[in-house]
Amino acid sequence: MIGPQERWYRHMRRNPRRYPTGRHLPAQAYRCQSCSDPWPCAPARLALLIGFRGDRVGLLMYLAAHLTRALEALPDTHPALVASQILYWVPRRH
Repeated sequence: MIGPQERWYRHMRRNPRRYPTGRHLPAQAYRCQSCSDPWPCAPARLALLIGFRGDRVGLLMYLAAHLTRALEALPDTHPALVASQILYWVPRRH
C-alpha cells in the first residue's frame, strides 16, 4: 500500500500539463516549499484530497498531526489562525 502523498505524485506524473511541478510540502513557518504560500496551498490541498480519496477522518488526523507541529513552530501566531490555515478548508460531509 502506498501513502497518500505518493499516490498524488503518481497521479501528477500521469497528467504533467495539468499540475505544476514541485512537491508542495510544508517548510519552516508552515509555508509551502515550492510556492511559498501558507501550507497547505491549493496544489497541496488538491494532492491531499486525491491522496486520501474520500477518507475524511484519515485526512483530518493527518492534518491534526501537522497542526500540532505548526502550533509548536509558530508560537507567536494565534492558535485559531493556525487551525484555520491547516484544518478549515477540508470539505464537510453533506
